[in-house]
Parts: sequence; structure tokens; C-alpha cells
Amino acid sequence: MSGGVSVANMTDPDHIWTEAAGRLRAEIGEGPFSSYIAPSAVRADGSGRLILVTPTAYARDWVRKNALNRMNELWLGLDGLSRRLEVRCRAELGSAPTSAALAAAAAAAPVPTPVSAASPVATVAPVADGARAVRAAGLQERLTFDSFVEGQGNAFALAIARQTAAWADGHFNPIFFCGPYGYGKTHLLNAIAWEAQRLRPDAKVIYLTAERFLSTFVRAMQDRSTAAFKESLRSADMLLLDDVQFVGGKASTQEELLSTLTALIEDGKRIVLSADRAPTALSEVEPRLRSHLAAGLTCPVEPADRALKIAVAENRLTAFARMGVVSGQAPREVLEHLVDRTPGSMRELEGAINTLAAAAGPRLASLGVDEAQGLLGSALRGGPERRITVDEIQKTVAEHFNMKQADLLSERRTRAIARPRQIAMYLCKQHTTRSYPDIGRRFGGRDHTTVLHGVRKIEELLPTDDQIARDVEALTRKLRG
Repeated sequence: MSGGVSVANMTDPDHIWTEAAGRLRAEIGEGPFSSYIAPSAVRADGSGRLILVTPTAYARDWVRKNALNRMNELWLGLDGLSRRLEVRCRAELGSAPTSAALAAAAAAAPVPTPVSAASPVATVAPVADGARAVRAAGLQERLTFDSFVEGQGNAFALAIARQTAAWADGHFNPIFFCGPYGYGKTHLLNAIAWEAQRLRPDAKVIYLTAERFLSTFVRAMQDRSTAAFKESLRSADMLLLDDVQFVGGKASTQEELLSTLTALIEDGKRIVLSADRAPTALSEVEPRLRSHLAAGLTCPVEPADRALKIAVAENRLTAFARMGVVSGQAPREVLEHLVDRTPGSMRELEGAINTLAAAAGPRLASLGVDEAQGLLGSALRGGPERRITVDEIQKTVAEHFNMKQADLLSERRTRAIARPRQIAMYLCKQHTTRSYPDIGRRFGGRDHTTVLHGVRKIEELLPTDDQIARDVEALTRKLRG
């Protein structure tokens, strides 16, 4: 028995958890433990069953898959009453994180202090001072990990964001999230800031948009207070900077940002950034700064597929239902119609969802597709004045690349033809409701797998190929304009 824990104490869940979790930390490593186990705590339900309460469903699923069996082996070896642990997430039990779990994670102690079998459910909100500190930085309270919907295109970025927020020891600094606008980068940075401040209330977590960084720096120069500005940023334990692409072309701001990043990295502080492109594609950013941005870990946040968009719509309407804005959930066919008619970014989809919720109210659950269309009107891109067709995309792409529309439909496979064809297919998938087989038929009778390959190829190249990123951005503006 390690740690001097007596056998007499081995019926107390507090002592058992302290001992078992300490051993588990040594076995699975600091990173996974800090991310998934440290923010959790053991409590007893009304029937005396012992439950490990995780902060999120994601953490619950990770524990079930990777640690629960070993955790119970350790527990049974220590518990004189031979009880077993179950695992549930906080949402399932309706409780907030325990104060003990927060304190343990913040202090990096071996384990969080749990509640005993006789204790009521512990519910402690995030520390007020820490919450006020990050709220003052312009964060949105609803943008947390609990409200982020995971999908195939953002799973890797979400996993890295959770590890970063948990202050887990990592080998990558800075962390750089990149991808098209409106697909969750800002949400991830907000979620990291909230969770990082919750777990370490005494840490200095600073969230800024690049525009705010720029305006604050300019004002500091005008007020001759640049020393105070530098100190306020360089004393941060974690700096999160959103939309870095906006510092492009601004020499003095880039120089200051480079100095700030260098100082923070040298002091071992955490840096999290985002942009609409990968660091290497930020052509307007000075090479030395671009090199620093690319020196850590780049995490692409890819455009959402249809299934993820429907899940996001359901999640948003569920939140409205909790607030009493709507009654029930919209029918599946209404959600599908909504998603299919807003093929742009998640922000556009969210705007349509907000409009639908406000217009439908208590009638939401009984809406039909036609009625939903009538309530939304021109807010849906499916209206004739905003609809983008495959033919229009083909013509626009052909004109942009100085070629004939027939070339895109031909059998020619030279790079000068194949790459614009793939871009056109990608834009068709983004801006129309056509399926892969339908798009293939409209590109000279190609198989759906050819279209799928083309779309994925462009998605793969967008974060790393500056020219393709510029072409797609220019074509998107033309199509929407």
C-alpha cells in the first residue's frame, strides 16, 4: 500500500480514489490523466453506487474505452467493500464540476479530492475571478466544449483543443488552428480559454482577436504606453489570438507580435492561434513571423459535412428549447431542408437557425418544410435570388482559369485542367445541394468516387497551398456576389 494509506481507510471513497487515481496517473501518463481523469471526481448516488463524474460526454467515452477496466481493477484491490465504479458525464447527472476536482487540476496534485458516500452532490460554478477575467477579454459564454459538436472534419482539432485547455504537458507550441471561416475555430479558442481558466483559476488567460491586438497596440503607441502593453501580454500564462491573418501587411504590428510570441515561448507559456489558412499560406505575413507560427502544431478545421451540420442545427435548437425560446425539436425533414439551403459556413447556418427559432417559437415541433421555408423567406439560400447552380460554378471556374467550360467536362487529365476541375467539384459540393453522383454526371458522366477524390484533394490542399486558397476565396466571392 503506497502513500502511507492505512487499511482502515480503505472503505472511504475519498482515500480509495486518492490512492487509485495516483497509481493510474503513473500508468497512463500525465497528458491523458490531466485531460480526462483530473477534472473528474467520485460521488455516490442515492442508492450508494459509486460514480466517476466526468465534465463532458467526450471524457466519459474516453474513460470507458481506455481507463475504466484498469480503474476498477485498482479500486477493487483497495476497497474493503468490493464496490465498483461506474462512469457518467456531468450532463447525465445534472451536476456541475466539483470544487475538489477544480482545485486538484489547478494544483496538479495527484488526484482531485472527491465527495464521500455520505455527501450530497457537489455543485460549484467556475471560480468567479477567473470567469470575470476571461469574460472581460471578449469571450462568448455559450462557446464552450459542451456546446461544440464533434464531426469527422474537426475531431483532431477538438482533441488537441481539449489537451491544450487541460494544461497537459505537450511538445507543441504554438498550437495553430486553421480552416475556412465559420467552421468552429473561434468556438475552439473560446472553449480553450473558458476551460483553461476554470482548471487554473489563478492563471492569466488572455483571448484577443487580431483586430483587437492591432487596435490596442496602435493605441498604446499613441499613448506612449507600449511598455505596459508588452507587459500585459508577456505576463500571460496562455495567450489565444484569433484570426491572425488580419495582421498581414502591418509591419509594426507583426514585429510586436513576433516579439511577444518569442518571449512567451522562451518562458514556456502556452500560445494558441487561428487563421483562415495554414501559417505557410499567410503570404502577407512577414517570413520570420510566419516561421514562428508554423513551428508548433497546425490543426486543420475542415468544412462540415451534411451530418455534422444537421447535428449542429439540432444542438442549437435544443439549447433554445432549454431557454424556452422554442418548444420541442424541429422535424428531421425541416432540419435537412434548412441545412441543404444554407451550404455556406456554420455562421450562415446558425443565422438561419436563429431566424427559424424566433419565427416559429412554440410551433417549431409541428412545422412542415413549406411553412419553414415561408418563415425563413430569403434567409435561405435556396431562394431563387441566391441559388448557385452547377452550371454557374463551371462557367465561373472556367472564366477564372481562362479555359472553356467544355474542358472541365472533357476526359483531359493534364494538371492545367484537372486541378480547376477538382476546384469546381469542391465548390459544387460547398455551394449546392447536389450529391456526389449527381455532380459526377454533370462533369462529363464521372463516377462519384472521382468527385469525392477531387473534393477531398482540394480540402487537403487548402490549408497548405497558398495559390489554391486564393483561387477558392476569389471564386467564392464571385459566386456569392
